[in-house]
Amino acid sequence: MICFETHISDSIFEFFQKNQKSLLHLTKVNSIIKEVSGINDFFTNQEQANELLETIKEHNSIVSEPDRREYGDFQTNQILAQKVVDYTFSKSNDFEFVLEPTCGKGNFLLAAIKQSKKLKKVVGVEIYQPYVWETKFKILEHFISVKENTKPEIDIIHANAFEFSYEDLAKSTQDLKTLIIGNPPWVTNSELGSIDSKNLPQKSNFKKHSGFEAITGKGNFDIGEYISLIMLRCFDRHNGAFAFLIKNSVVKNLIYDQKQNKFRIGQTENLNIDSKKEFNVSVNACLFLTHLNCEPELTCTAFDFYTKDKLTTFGWYKNKFVYSVQDYDESSIVDGKSTFVWRSGVKHDCSKVMELEQVNGHFKNALGEEINLENNLTYGLLKSSDLKEDKTNSFRKLTIITQEKIGQETKYIKDKYPLTYNYLTSHKEYFDKRKSSIYKDKPSFSIFGIGDYSFAPYKIAISGLYKSTHFTLVSPSNSKPIMLDDTCYFIGFKNLKMAEIAHYLVNSELVQKFLKSIIFSDSKRSINKDTLMRIDFARAFESTGYEQASNEIKGLEPEHWEKFSEMIKEEATEQMTLF
Repeated sequence: MICFETHISDSIFEFFQKNQKSLLHLTKVNSIIKEVSGINDFFTNQEQANELLETIKEHNSIVSEPDRREYGDFQTNQILAQKVVDYTFSKSNDFEFVLEPTCGKGNFLLAAIKQSKKLKKVVGVEIYQPYVWETKFKILEHFISVKENTKPEIDIIHANAFEFSYEDLAKSTQDLKTLIIGNPPWVTNSELGSIDSKNLPQKSNFKKHSGFEAITGKGNFDIGEYISLIMLRCFDRHNGAFAFLIKNSVVKNLIYDQKQNKFRIGQTENLNIDSKKEFNVSVNACLFLTHLNCEPELTCTAFDFYTKDKLTTFGWYKNKFVYSVQDYDESSIVDGKSTFVWRSGVKHDCSKVMELEQVNGHFKNALGEEINLENNLTYGLLKSSDLKEDKTNSFRKLTIITQEKIGQETKYIKDKYPLTYNYLTSHKEYFDKRKSSIYKDKPSFSIFGIGDYSFAPYKIAISGLYKSTHFTLVSPSNSKPIMLDDTCYFIGFKNLKMAEIAHYLVNSELVQKFLKSIIFSDSKRSINKDTLMRIDFARAFESTGYEQASNEIKGLEPEHWEKFSEMIKEEATEQMTLF
């Protein structure tokens, strides 16, 4: 049977059939339900009781599911909810008060009620009315079947989690051992705003930013993070625990901001779940479990939820925010400032015209056109997907390099390279369609990410798109330097042996351990310039020796080693003028 847009089980149907007459009297029916289940104010008005009575008589209704995005709604299945409750209670089993601020269909609350007979108070808050009813019916059905003598005070409240007064609830429950549990929405405020959702918090400086961000409000934030912060601010001084299923990125933010917030939380765990299996969504998520009313801690230990195998401990260590405390402790010696400036590759935003292949002595563009060009402005091009080998001097594609530095006038192409100029001019509409403001008021066919460094014959390159921290040594092809696109980062060298030493250092065990210790692999762009600029080549160089390096670098001589040492000192002096 369907009522209030939710399914009513046979046992619940039978219960209300037996109590049909009481449905005519709000106080009486609520009293009966309270005695059976502990739920306060099951019906909030007589009209609701009347509607159920009519449904029982008609025994016919139709329901439609809401747009899950409206509520950021990924309902936790009963099996996962029970596993989360089991694990949480294994850490502490004497909770007296359970709160779920976005209780959905009530699977966490029901699992907690089943788990413990020591509960004195249970509160669930839910914005979607049919879920409120489903939760109430589930809890009522449980107590009908088990007939417990003692039942907690239960309130399932139809309200917006962003507007509910948790401060008052925290004050009234401060003497009860507390468990805050649940699965808050896995969406951002902008995602909800894009579908005109009313399930949004009021704009506020909820992360206590300073300056411009405080004035404007954080442009985009995760709803789960917003609710987590509300819970921790209200309840961190309660004895108890906090257990939320949230995105890993939210946990990272919570731990990062813990240095400022200093919530009274500790023994914090991030237990990674398979969200594809559990929710059929592709996002990195976990059970975030922490204990309340502890001395504030700034780290979190990550495990696999299913095997409980330890993965890493991340957070603040030696005044740095790191992915692996252990690896960072062993490699932090190379955490400093790079003596070489890491650059990103060439950016043109016009790949159909600017990127070419060589076919039968001609060039062919992505439009399928075979064209004749002078070779002078065409260079081999490597993308992130090409940086798989340890060393390379080959390429799949070429690109046209119209400038030697940003902003250079491009009129010279017409006189010196007429074939290239005619080709570019004939496709001018593609350049005009480029949306980025960086091309506004710039010379025709302008590119970015170009400078003297781009023409260095030897480059140490790494992909900015992939998770690998492997570096590739890129050498010239036919005495011509190979370019990298803007998804890559690199440093350049004029001398092969200097490049080989730098390549050896960045791929060394010490530097690789350091990079892995600071890179969060689930970040959107985990490898970037800021990360690479932290590699201190001088310290990496000091931490190894010539003998060790000569075993890896063919033809390395002591004078090469000494020359690199001098070059680091010179580069370091030059760098000091840039910062």
